[in-house]
Amino acid sequence: MFNNRFILVTTLAAGMFVFTGCSGEENQEQAKPASEENNAENEEQKQSEEVSEADFIIKAAPQKIDHIHGIGYPGNDEGLYVASHHGLKIFKDGQWLETTDENHDYMGFQAFEGGFFASGHPAEGSDLKNPLGLVKSTDKGNTLEKIAFYGESDFHFLSASYKDDVLYLINEEPNSELERGVYVSKDRGGAWELVELNGLTANSLGMIAVHPEKGGTIAMSTREGIFVSNDYGKTMERAGDYQMVTAAAYSKGALYIAPVVNEEIKLIRLSIEQGNAGEEVTIPNLKYDNPITYIAADPEQEDRIAFITILNDLYETEDGGKTWNQLLVNGRIE
Repeated sequence: MFNNRFILVTTLAAGMFVFTGCSGEENQEQAKPASEENNAENEEQKQSEEVSEADFIIKAAPQKIDHIHGIGYPGNDEGLYVASHHGLKIFKDGQWLETTDENHDYMGFQAFEGGFFASGHPAEGSDLKNPLGLVKSTDKGNTLEKIAFYGESDFHFLSASYKDDVLYLINEEPNSELERGVYVSKDRGGAWELVELNGLTANSLGMIAVHPEKGGTIAMSTREGIFVSNDYGKTMERAGDYQMVTAAAYSKGALYIAPVVNEEIKLIRLSIEQGNAGEEVTIPNLKYDNPITYIAADPEQEDRIAFITILNDLYETEDGGKTWNQLLVNGRIE
């Protein structure tokens, strides 16, 4: 099945950050209970991590981002993460931030409750192998944990459940363990199973979206529409009669898709219970040559949604689409 299909769109990258509080007290001559000693140690660690964050995350310089490989809301930060060819940019508290180190070319960027998963290529001068394989960060990008296929594969198409242990990937080239195809892991990358995709009648494969709390519920965007599954992709059904769906993302309560309808770029909210019941979300006018490439829905805030276009126009709403704030114009940070 996979050999007769082609990939619809390219993907993402990865995110970073480090956050904690601080405190410190001088040692007392009087012996402290063990609980107090542990608290003091924890506070010292927090203080150290805060210093690390100040060095690692700074206000972003004016720049133009040419290659964006994904967006998302990692659960260990409140910012919107933008994964680019040269590391992360983070929009938080009304300003743009960027990382000073570990600026890898992250692909397949996927936020989850504890941080992010990604693939891609290491930054110039890094001692990491190329490609990165499947990696994970739980300290907002300061370090990467090697999960699988390190030095073997670059996965452009990854997807992860926000809370569950479920991961999906599209493997475009065989590696030491996997042939070409779509795979699922139910233990966060330990073991992989081929996804059957029975009922997927499209001639293309696209991005995979996973429900944040139900890892067996997925959607795949294709040139022929959006296909959904509730059994880890074993059986797929088309939702609605949409054509050319370029991006998809789940919130807890809905599936957001970006179809092209009569040469108009749309954002549609599909009911999870009634997959064919679509409601159009009002968005800023987009030209036909500027389709939506990535959608992010914040699992912790149902009405917080962002999308970015192929020309790197980034929009975010915090009220379910009633109002939108444009955060990037053609990728420019002013």
